[in-house]
Amino acid sequence: MWQAWLKCYDYLCEKRCRSLFGLRFKMNLQKFPLSMGTFHVNCRLENHVDRHKVIEVPRLLVDTGSVYTWIPTSILEKLGVVREKKDLAFQMANGQTITRSVGFAIIRLREHFTIDEVVFAEPGDLTLLGARTLEGMSLAVDSRRKKLVASGPLLAA
Repeated sequence: MWQAWLKCYDYLCEKRCRSLFGLRFKMNLQKFPLSMGTFHVNCRLENHVDRHKVIEVPRLLVDTGSVYTWIPTSILEKLGVVREKKDLAFQMANGQTITRSVGFAIIRLREHFTIDEVVFAEPGDLTLLGARTLEGMSLAVDSRRKKLVASGPLLAA
């Protein structure tokens, strides 16, 4: 399923870049495929009310194109995460609009952590680590080395 999503994402990026850079982009795309920077991380989720409830979540796809972090519903329900916002509309990479619920959880990667809104992902949805969570942890993507790195000090003003 995620391979199909990446193909769709690559197509949309190629279309956007072609409009910006013209036909030269097709040659560069063959040398540097757009999906070359994809990678996965493992994280720990905690219930923000009862911090003793902890679950390991393997293989989250790091996706800066997704605003939210998407976690399977079964994991969030086991953790006791409450659906705070219901029927939020999301636009997928293929243009389709879907609705999902959102709750709050603490997300940890090594020594980095943040509290953030997480989407209750349904079967067929990808498990994603989104841009807001990365910003909350002050992490950035190093796509060449396929890892997360510290993004530096926070901007104050």
